[in-house]
This record gives sequence, structure tokens and C-alpha cells, in this order.
Amino acid sequence: MNLKYICSDCHKEYNLSNEIYKCQCGGLFDLKKTQYIFSRDLILSNEWSMFRYLDVLPFSHNTNLWKMVSMGEGLTAIVPLYPHNNDILVKLDYMMPTSSFKDRGAAVLISKAKELGVTKVIQDSSGNAGNSIAAYASRAGIKCDIYVPENTSSKKIKQISSHGANVHIIKGSREDTAKAALNAIANGEGFYASHVYNPLFYQGTKTYAYEIWEQLNGDIPENIIVPVGNGTLLLGCYYGFRELLYSKLIKKLPKIIAVQTEGCAPIYNAFNTNNNTVSSVVNTGTIAEGIAIANPMRGSQIIKAIKETKGTIILAPEDKIIEAKNKLSKIGFYVEPTTAATYAAFLEYNKNNKIKGKVIIPLCGSGLKSDK
Repeated sequence: MNLKYICSDCHKEYNLSNEIYKCQCGGLFDLKKTQYIFSRDLILSNEWSMFRYLDVLPFSHNTNLWKMVSMGEGLTAIVPLYPHNNDILVKLDYMMPTSSFKDRGAAVLISKAKELGVTKVIQDSSGNAGNSIAAYASRAGIKCDIYVPENTSSKKIKQISSHGANVHIIKGSREDTAKAALNAIANGEGFYASHVYNPLFYQGTKTYAYEIWEQLNGDIPENIIVPVGNGTLLLGCYYGFRELLYSKLIKKLPKIIAVQTEGCAPIYNAFNTNNNTVSSVVNTGTIAEGIAIANPMRGSQIIKAIKETKGTIILAPEDKIIEAKNKLSKIGFYVEPTTAATYAAFLEYNKNNKIKGKVIIPLCGSGLKSDK
């Protein structure tokens, strides 16, 4: 598979390399569009992980480096949120090797990094992506530095360290953390294994859409509710469902309903003022650390994806997040605040704007990783 990076701004193309992470003009990379034609016959039925969709992942069929990196991520269960109600479904992506959906992207990105000969990776994260990259890098025999904000859950920091990564705790905001990681990259200290900058990560998260299609036998819910900070899962969903539509395996794209929190909602603000450019905001505080992104680098792409699916963005009331977390626990699902925020937003929005059709909600991260 001949893959190339393409700049999302100036459209200049680059070969995949372990030395570059953005365009010379400053634009972020996408993968040059490859129209995958997929069918059920192409599923690797004996592969019990998301790599059963290898035919649409960024690997040549004559390489199997991914086999030494994969830990069986993916194929997470889809179950009714409430017993005897099949209209509201949840997908248990916290049942992953590192207990979050970020394992989807990390497995693909680290596998490709190994193929490119990378010996050290650097990443900045609010916690879950750092855990995933640290775990998969360790498995692949790649050194790893992870930069996290000072308010990151102590349990997540401990987990990152346990995988052998060197953890840098940065004072200040999530954006300050990203700057510190980028300084290390600029100094030539490693390959930027970023879930924001590197489009290979989204090639992993798009398997979320393929699994929904396969597990529900093509009966895609009308609405996909997704928490959004940097857009890691949202853009992955969008790419996956768009490929399924192109392959004529689904008839239309499901509506993407994105969730932000009251304390940090730059994409919500732009969307609701009909602005396609997302401006940075001040994070006034939210316990949903996974989506507390004041300056989302792919904000315009996120808005475009939501609009193309005829979706919308809704807010999680900050004072309802822990209540929602407790409600989920009472019905068996122990999740972290970011996932609880998604549920809180759904409950609040559904009071006055009854969502029509079936809904699927990702349970993205385990409550065992949270201090709250």
C-alpha cells in the first residue's frame, strides 16, 4: 500500500517518514485519500481483533509487524444501556488492553512506527492516549516519553510509568503540555506519536465504525454520540462510516452528535455561531479531562464531519457529570468522568430535544483510571 501524507492546508504531499510530523507551511497532515472498497469477504475471520479489517488499514499484506504489537484490541461488545431497550446501545471500549478506546489508534500508529524503524516516540496526552502509546511502544521495543498536564489523574500517570515510559509532568494547561512535547520533537529527541497530528492514529479509531457495522449486521444506528476534545474518535468514526458508505455497505452516514463540556467548549462555540474556524478558549475547569482541549488543532475538520452527517454538538452540564457517572455505575458500567460527561450530555439534551432513532454511545474509559 503506497501511502502518502498530504497537507490539509496547502495539499503538498510527503512520503511517510519518521522525521516529519507536519507540513513546511505548518499545516497538519492527512493521509492522501485512498478509496477502500470493502466487503464481508475481506474480513479476516480468524483474527479476533480490530486487525480483522486489515484490508482497510495502512499496512501492506506482505508485512506482519502488527502481529507483534497487537494485544487483541477491538471487537468490544455492544449491549443495550438499559435492559430490554434496544434503542439505546453502548459500546464497551473501556474493555481494552489499557482500558480506553485509544488502544485502537495506538496499535496502528506504533505498528507503523516499528515498520518505519522508529526507536523512540514522544507524545503529549491528558492520560489515556499516553497510556496506550506507552503500552504499545513497550511491547514493540520502542523507547517512549509521555508529556502530561499536572492535573492528570495520578492513576493514569502510574499506569504510564508502569509500561516503562519516561513521564514528564508539565505545569499549566493541556496546551502547555503539547508545547513541551513539540519542543522535544524540535530538538530531535524522537518521533511524534501524536493522536492529534499523526493521521495514522485515525486509521485505528475508524475500526470503531467497522465493528458497529459488522456487529449489528449493517443495521447502523441513526445517531452516534461521541465525546470530542481533539476529535480522535469522532474523526475516526467519520472516516470509517464514509468508507462503508463508499463501499455501498451502508445507505447513509449516521448523524454524529458530538459532546463537549460547559467548562471547555471551543468547537461547540464555533458550531453554534456558524463558524467553521475554531478559536481557542480558556478552559474554566472540567473533570472530563479527556475532552478538556481549549485549542483543538483539527477543529475545522471536526465541524465539517459533523455537518456532513447532519449532526450537532451538545453540552454536558458540569454539575451533572458525577451524577451521570453514578447512574452508569448503578446499571453496571464503571467509567471515568469523560465517558460520564457523554452520558450526562445525552440525558440533558434528550429531555427537550428527543433524539429520533437508535443511539449508540461509546463507553471510552474505565473508572479504575480516574481519581474521581
